Amino acid sequence: MDTSYISKVQKAKDYAADTERVTFHTLTLEFRGDNNSYRISLGPDGWSCTCPGFSSYGICPHIMALEKRFKPMLKRTPQPYAAGQNIVSDVKKAHRYADETERMHIIQFVASVRGDNREHTVTYDHGDWTSTSSYFKSHGICAYSMALERILKGMIEPVKSIQQTPPVQTE
Repeated sequence: MDTSYISKVQKAKDYAADTERVTFHTLTLEFRGDNNSYRISLGPDGWSCTCPGFSSYGICPHIMALEKRFKPMLKRTPQPYAAGQNIVSDVKKAHRYADETERMHIIQFVASVRGDNREHTVTYDHGDWTSTSSYFKSHGICAYSMALERILKGMIEPVKSIQQTPPVQTE
């Protein structure tokens, strides 16, 4: 294993430990709730969810769970509670959901990761990863994609690198 790869793995660990470095610009995922599965999206205009609660109140436990889980990476004000919403029940459910990442299957995202010298964009679309990092362009993997793999473990498909590199070890 070459030393540059080892360096990237260490940087990925450092970046993943400091989630303030990450900003999600868009995010789409399937969320398996207690009763049904829903599609949730975050875009320039904010959140949307296909659940009935969101259509009634503009907020739901699924979005609240994602806001809790990804808080440092969203860089946006959380959705406010709505009149008529069952706040106590929804907050309780959202707190439980936030820790149950097996309910979340990320389909797509665009994120930026602030490295030590500059910021890079990482995209994920149905298992296909890209990054603006030159190391990613030559190796199919980089510290930024590895950091996001660590943060989103179990919710995404791992990067398929160009060269045969060992999988990222997590504690």
